[in-house]
Amino acid sequence: MNDDTIRLATIGRIIRRRWRLLAAIALVGALVGYGASLLFPARYTTSASVLLPGAWEERELLTQEEIATSSVVVDQAAGTLHWSDVSKSELRDSVTAKTADGNIIKISGTADTPERAQQLSDAVARQFVAFAARVVDDNTDPEAAAQREALQQTVTQTSRRITQLADAADPGKTVEGVQARTELEKLRTTLQEAITKLDQSDPAANKANMVVMGPAARPTGEAPPTRTQLIAAGALLFFLLGVVGHLTAARMSRRLRTQSEIAAALGTSLLGTVDVAGDGSARPRARGAGAGIRRLLGADVRWDLPVPQAYADEAGRQIRFQRVCSRLRDRLPSPRRLLVVVPEGDESALRAAAELVAEAGSDPALRVVEVPVTRPLVPDGGESGALVVLSAGSRTAAELSGIAEACADARHEIVGVVLAGVVRALPARSAGRPHDTATPVFAVGHDAKGSSR
Repeated sequence: MNDDTIRLATIGRIIRRRWRLLAAIALVGALVGYGASLLFPARYTTSASVLLPGAWEERELLTQEEIATSSVVVDQAAGTLHWSDVSKSELRDSVTAKTADGNIIKISGTADTPERAQQLSDAVARQFVAFAARVVDDNTDPEAAAQREALQQTVTQTSRRITQLADAADPGKTVEGVQARTELEKLRTTLQEAITKLDQSDPAANKANMVVMGPAARPTGEAPPTRTQLIAAGALLFFLLGVVGHLTAARMSRRLRTQSEIAAALGTSLLGTVDVAGDGSARPRARGAGAGIRRLLGADVRWDLPVPQAYADEAGRQIRFQRVCSRLRDRLPSPRRLLVVVPEGDESALRAAAELVAEAGSDPALRVVEVPVTRPLVPDGGESGALVVLSAGSRTAAELSGIAEACADARHEIVGVVLAGVVRALPARSAGRPHDTATPVFAVGHDAKGSSR
């Protein structure tokens, strides 16, 4: 795992083998999210829309957003609401403004009840429109206003004079009189249209006509994050942290995995690798105060071991055991008696040692002992050496060095190490189905001396 790339299969193996532990971690995260929801009361948000007629540039709209949430507007709204339990600074934090399409500013208010959220949004929208109108009135040029007033009076007098000239003309008895009256009416209409367009083209007049587009809608649900969202977010966050924690622990693990590293830590050589049938999820025997909890949560199952591969039949497994026994006979003098040392808690290695004892029979005579890795102690005896059987990736270099020192302290020379792996056994074939291939076990299993085990 130290040098492997993290793949989806690795994450799937973590979830499959440690799902109970991850479920417990996610439950703790859900409880944390529930506790956070109790610290943050429910909030409700609604919006009131204000229409800004006329042509507005983007920077002007951004300025209006700032004005809508300014302290002047919000403080005036607070004065109309008369909320004694909420300060003006809290109200300013509860109001936001955002420009929408079509020169519309949405003013949003957040409060602890739907009614208050609606009242806050409406009050700020009204005060914003009123403040904008006052700003336009205050910024109007007095000289320009006087000129516009004089222009209006001139237009009124001109219109009155046109009426007098039309009445004084020949009242429709001649063609010239009718034409004169028609021309005078056209002149009056043109003059009025020019004044109307002049009023409409005044940007200050347009920008002063902001309109609140109806009252804010009363919210029907809580504003995010809701209690349900906090609980779900807490569970998901803790679940992801659990997965990341497993990956980090595997990356930082100092357990030896290669054959050369294990042999070097024990100060011996590798005699071979053997396989035991299983699914890769064997549980070690529970020991210690927290062993029951670890077993309940599934934390005692190794997840970082690869998925066992299926063998075609039992012939290959038996050949591996036979080869190890043959190498032991070549190395040990008669009588061949050997102590098989298995690290405590390594179930695969213990099963491999039992099969190795059955395969060896009495030549060599093997005795299996489990040695604790925290304080290793190897028993004395009449054996001529020790054979260490363990699983790859199960122990660190320091733990294996401790086992080697315990063997030396008991005056047992380590003659070799055997690595145990796990394979899946194929389901039993039906009686009427012949084997696809038949491998003669005894034809392959002869050792150098001509004996067959």
